[in-house]
Amino acid sequence: MGFLEKIFGSYSQRELKRIEPIAKQVFALEDQFKAMSDEELKGITPKLKEQLAQGYSLDSILPEAFAACREAADRVLGKRHFPVQIIGGIVLHQGRIAEMRTGEGKTQVAALPGYLNALTGKGVHVVTVNDYLAKYGSEQMGKVYRFLGLTVGLIVHGLDKEERQAAYACDITYGTNNEFGFDYLRDNMVVYKSEQVQRGHNFCIVDEVDSILIDEARTPLIISGQGDKSTDLYTIADRFVRTLKVVKVAELDSKQDSDEQYQEADYLVDEKARTATLTPNGVHKAELYFNIENLTDPDNMTLSHHINQAIKAHGTMRRDVDYVIKDGQVVIVDEHTGRLMEGRRYNEGLHQAIEAKEKVQVQRESKTLATITFQNYFRMYQKLSGMTGTALTEESEFREIYKLDVIEIPTNKPVIRIDNPDSIYKTQKAKYEAVIEQIVKCHEKGQPVLVGTVSVERSEMLSQMLKRRGVKHEVLNAKYHEKEAEIVAQAGKFGAVTIATNMAGRGTDIMLGGNAEFLAKAEMRKEGIPEEIIIEATGYAETENEEILSAREKFIELIQKYTKEIEPEAEKVRQAGGLFVIGTERHDARRIDNQLRGRSGRQGDPGESRFYLSLEDDLMRLFGGERIQAMMNNLGLEDDIPIENRMLTNSIESAQTKVEARNFGIRKNVLQYDDVMNRQREIIYGQRGKVLNGEDLSDYISKMIDECIEATVDTFLADDEVKYEWNFNGLRDHFMGWITGPEDLKYTDEDLETLTRDKVKESLKEKAHTLYSEKEKLYGTETMRELERVILLRNVDTQWMDHIDAMDELKRGIGLRSYAQKDPVVEYRFEGFEMFDQMVNTIREDTVKTLFLVQIRRPRQQEAVAARPPMEEQPENEQPSVEDKPSAETQPQQEEYKELKRVQVAKPTATNEHSTTVQRTVKKIGRNDPCPCGSGKKYKKCCGRNES
Repeated sequence: MGFLEKIFGSYSQRELKRIEPIAKQVFALEDQFKAMSDEELKGITPKLKEQLAQGYSLDSILPEAFAACREAADRVLGKRHFPVQIIGGIVLHQGRIAEMRTGEGKTQVAALPGYLNALTGKGVHVVTVNDYLAKYGSEQMGKVYRFLGLTVGLIVHGLDKEERQAAYACDITYGTNNEFGFDYLRDNMVVYKSEQVQRGHNFCIVDEVDSILIDEARTPLIISGQGDKSTDLYTIADRFVRTLKVVKVAELDSKQDSDEQYQEADYLVDEKARTATLTPNGVHKAELYFNIENLTDPDNMTLSHHINQAIKAHGTMRRDVDYVIKDGQVVIVDEHTGRLMEGRRYNEGLHQAIEAKEKVQVQRESKTLATITFQNYFRMYQKLSGMTGTALTEESEFREIYKLDVIEIPTNKPVIRIDNPDSIYKTQKAKYEAVIEQIVKCHEKGQPVLVGTVSVERSEMLSQMLKRRGVKHEVLNAKYHEKEAEIVAQAGKFGAVTIATNMAGRGTDIMLGGNAEFLAKAEMRKEGIPEEIIIEATGYAETENEEILSAREKFIELIQKYTKEIEPEAEKVRQAGGLFVIGTERHDARRIDNQLRGRSGRQGDPGESRFYLSLEDDLMRLFGGERIQAMMNNLGLEDDIPIENRMLTNSIESAQTKVEARNFGIRKNVLQYDDVMNRQREIIYGQRGKVLNGEDLSDYISKMIDECIEATVDTFLADDEVKYEWNFNGLRDHFMGWITGPEDLKYTDEDLETLTRDKVKESLKEKAHTLYSEKEKLYGTETMRELERVILLRNVDTQWMDHIDAMDELKRGIGLRSYAQKDPVVEYRFEGFEMFDQMVNTIREDTVKTLFLVQIRRPRQQEAVAARPPMEEQPENEQPSVEDKPSAETQPQQEEYKELKRVQVAKPTATNEHSTTVQRTVKKIGRNDPCPCGSGKKYKKCCGRNES
């Protein structure tokens, strides 16, 4: 703490003083609301809504709303908000981040600002990191909201369009970050507004805000469709890479004969940067293996890409750490939570390379259809807030990226947990043996133990070691996460030993002695009570269903029974020292370590924590530097003798700070590039929204026709001063069949003397508008408006998808501009907007051309046309941010023309309504032939670019 902080207090302390008077207003209403009947308390909601309608602000009704919600929580859940929870709720309402320790009841805190802001009727989104927490929050807090007369929705995977629309229409909607993000992207791919599910972005409360806005922000959300079929090249490249010799960069740095090692290596792996690179020796072997002269030749780019992905799969991606094999498929493991990420796939062929490495079926590649980063998605909300147990270490990032400040909320009861200094060993073997000894020591006296590991591999290794010692335990990792909540909830029982991968975002409190609610539900399941009945029985919704009422009585009876049984056991655990938390490695981020520690010592309970480290741990080996190594060697300690030294602990925290800064740089870099795309995305989605909202496009289409003609005339007819260069043949051919005919644009020399480009433009515009008016008369105004809408949307979507791919290609190579002393982000911005302008021009011309060429047939039975390939959702590169496999509701493009109902769009073979047979009288122009219009471009890049 600095000198000024000692005098004036920290930022959080100063802000809490400003909030305290508001909290006192809430407490002052406690007796008044306690005296109300249930009906009177329920009547507060319509009263507050009426006040808002009369012009009252949310801040002015806050004390009454919070007091009502607090009283409802006490009556429904038996949990009255603590004073610190009231303060936390005020912080969230103000659009800030509340840092609240584990066990302080963050889920209950969210109910206060959720209820207050839902009174506006604009909707509140409560975002969690997984489906379980979303269900739990909507179930528990839903009882309070429903008691007060509000509706609660839940967004999880597997819902259809109607179910999603109903959930978003509720006053408060719970769901995961991925579901909210993908619903937004899908909403901007539909053809009709009725297909959209979200209704705006008003107020958002993010639970575990650091996990969602920091950890998962390195990777964009991506909706993808099927691309080209995967070839045998992945398998062939994998076989080749297996013949190569790999050397790790860290090993090169630490050995004197590094030059000799480098000469022998075929590819190098940098574990810090998670990259793999072929050496000259490896390149030579590739050229011999594949019988090519030069691997870097443009013709061999595809082969080079497959080899690079294969060495990355072998060199940097580790089984049971980065991914697991489940049911014959490669399933990614979230590095921050240790959870399986079903349906997510690495892109750019990396996932296929891993599949080839693990000898499972290689799936198809994918094509990006829509994408957005979490940063830009959550910044769309008018008001954003969040809560977590650990945010202060990332405060600068929250301020810079999201404009959010962090307020540290004091605990309800003092924390009496003992945080022991780190025990550092020379080898991992000695470290794990010490961990086992500590577990056995605690287990013998009945003290529950929670062991945190960083990977599936480590958790299973510790499990085997404990089995050999005869210690009964539970394992919670990516392979066994189905019973996650029950395992975590019972980790505080007398004598319990639980091994878990990262505890970030687990969300379930570890209560000493066990969790009565989970035990009650488990017994109800054993008795064969259906899950849907259990959910209804433990909710507060009024019902006359006898089965639900009976189950509700059973639940209350079991809760009372287990509460009585747990209390004596909880006291035994307290006497044994409370929950002992053991960390087996330091995480890259300090807050993940703090989250693990925070599982112990909740609500004033006793507890203990200690981290066991070794010089062979990844963090120490890669980022600790030689200083720690030298310090340990100078002390001359044996492998099994630990050292507990504050200087060493500071060095480790310094290494973590370096990694945090590096990861922040990666996230910031992702955002800088996506900010360019985001501006373009806002323009495209904004225009799309106007079309979906039913705006009359006739004036807009008329303007597009004029702009298309003007741009094309300017291309083919040079300045008025050089009329001899005017290319009327090219201009006529460009518009042939949709605006011009064979006899149009033919002028004599005398005509040219008085002719100007403006006159040519006006002549073409007049003819185009006349033709378009005739078409509208033929098909009817209503049909033409529908055609305009659908054709414009189709062209926007097609060109936008291609533009996303083009921008990705630009981003891959733009970094090389730094060698020319140019800022790659600035260059990306300039070139990106040039490409965007070209895309807009293409959309305009393709839309106009299609509208002029369109024919409408009215057969009795028609099949839907223009079906698009099914879509998947997947993340980019290292850390995926997508969940679940494609389903019917994720495919809004597949039947976009089915919605036309009465019409079918088709390109004609003649300009009139009746189709005719056309015989070719001239040689067909080749795709790579010079364009006959005289532009100098290839035909496929000019007049033939719209031909398939």
